[in-house]
Amino acid sequence: MNKEAIDAIIEKNPLLVHARHKLEAMQVGAYCLHRSWGFGKIIEYDAAQDRLIIDFEDGRDGHAMAPAFCVDKLEILADSDILVRSRLDKASVETQMKKEPVEIIVDILDQTEGKMMVGSEIERVLVRLMGPIKAKKWWTNTKKLLQKDPRIGVPAKKTEAFVLRDEPIKPEDEILELFHQTKNPKEKISLGDKLYSLSENISVIREELPEILKVLTEAIQSTKSLAPADRLHGVWVRNNLARELHEDVETLQPSSGSILHDTNDFSELAEALPSQYQKRYLDLIRRTFPDKWEHMLEDLLRNSNGKFTTESINFMLQHGMDGRISKCLKRWLNEQTIKAPVLLWVIKNRHSKKFAPIIQPLMSPRILNSIFYAIDYEALQNAGARRIPLADLLGEDVELIPELLSDADFETARDLAQTLLLNQGFEDLSKKSLLARFIKLYPAIQSLVAGDASSAKRADDEALIVSAVSFERMKTEYEELISKKIPENKEAIAIAREHGDLKENSEYKMARQDQDTLLARKNQLELDLGRARVTDFTEVGADAVAIGSTVTLKEGSTGKTSDFHILGAWDSDPDNSILSYKTPLAQQLLGKSVGNVVETEIGGRKEEWTILGLARWVDRC
Repeated sequence: MNKEAIDAIIEKNPLLVHARHKLEAMQVGAYCLHRSWGFGKIIEYDAAQDRLIIDFEDGRDGHAMAPAFCVDKLEILADSDILVRSRLDKASVETQMKKEPVEIIVDILDQTEGKMMVGSEIERVLVRLMGPIKAKKWWTNTKKLLQKDPRIGVPAKKTEAFVLRDEPIKPEDEILELFHQTKNPKEKISLGDKLYSLSENISVIREELPEILKVLTEAIQSTKSLAPADRLHGVWVRNNLARELHEDVETLQPSSGSILHDTNDFSELAEALPSQYQKRYLDLIRRTFPDKWEHMLEDLLRNSNGKFTTESINFMLQHGMDGRISKCLKRWLNEQTIKAPVLLWVIKNRHSKKFAPIIQPLMSPRILNSIFYAIDYEALQNAGARRIPLADLLGEDVELIPELLSDADFETARDLAQTLLLNQGFEDLSKKSLLARFIKLYPAIQSLVAGDASSAKRADDEALIVSAVSFERMKTEYEELISKKIPENKEAIAIAREHGDLKENSEYKMARQDQDTLLARKNQLELDLGRARVTDFTEVGADAVAIGSTVTLKEGSTGKTSDFHILGAWDSDPDNSILSYKTPLAQQLLGKSVGNVVETEIGGRKEEWTILGLARWVDRC
């Protein structure tokens, strides 16, 4: 925008005079960040309509926005901003991300007002920079490096901000100051652990170590305010630091063994410990209870969760307990007492060379039954909408059900499919998706979806026959609508409504139009997905045209010969001669044989087609 355009905007809305610098920054070629639409670039200013034309990276190209309405929602980014640099010089930023990760965070903080941001705000920038999956892992690793960088103040709580300091402060000095300030025994232990994690610079606090050890010992003895896991953690932190003074930690009280002897629930204690101490905990049990530690480890494995499951398995393998692990898993499976976290570990590690001797003997329909049972049990225990990790993994791992059913007979597969239909841990769409995997192996299971044979026939009359690929595509579109696009649209409507005067509010009108389109699409997808019946086209014969046939046709008016593939309702691809069975030509062909002639009338033009050849599409694809 030029000066005249900005003057005109301010003349129309005098309150914008204080935002003149923002309006002046809205120039063609500038990169920007919008609260709802995300990262984009201004490509044009339409002076006649007083609209900025912006290409947003979410696919919304050529989006028109009134400068007056978006002045407080649209942030114009400087060329030095990390997001802009990642577009202008991608290679340089990627190199910096690998070799100088802390500098990336320094750059991000340096661009903000006050040079501070909470972790969730930094994560949003990183997601835009490198995508959600890579950003999560990169941020987890970089936060460990930030702990040791004197330029950055790392918060003790998630709600507090990371701060780029004007003057660097050694992290040891900062932690030591907090250590002496806090009265909370648990916090003292946590800060002592951070001091030990900086052990390469332990000389900085060596003179303070005797006092630190004294304070930690007093904190550990605060049995009324500390849980057993906190006390054990405190003992280990104290012992770590005491070794720096070459003290004999076995003589220090309380000892780690004494805390174990006072413990009633070893699984609960394991779950409450910091993950980096889990292996140490297992070794402590081995040394403290030499006569029964193996039985104790079996019980710990049975009730384990997350990383502790892997730690328990690895520790038992290191001590020659391979046979006991296999025996336990088989027994729990037969008794149907194997718990969801252990099942989750089995599924995730079934292709691991290291764990194959333990896991492969378990891979049968029986474990699928245990998986369904565990999911159903967790759904009954949790009345809320919390996700069930085992159910999510079963949905994402498309190879698991075929793998477990590879040697199953039809009756076993049918019973498992029935168990799935009655399971309370899956949404309806997820059940249909999982059932499709059963039906692909055992087509007769299709009748379970509709009930008895007569109801199955009625359902088929209204059904949409679809391929697995097209079903997954439609399901993905539906899930993106309800989880991303519709919530984003609601937010956009709320933001636009804040501008007032809805009659003249173009952003509000466009957002409401988008809402109508999104909701209409959502309703249509729900209807279609509910009617969908997935097939792999293997049941089609070669004597009559059916869904899954390849037909060789001769066009009457031209004599031209062409092959057409008659596939599912959502599979149309004219460029590759694929027709949905719902198209007029396909409808005329269904049930016909070689030599038959059919007639179509499209747009007032009649055409005759002669069937010259017929084959199964699965045999030719």
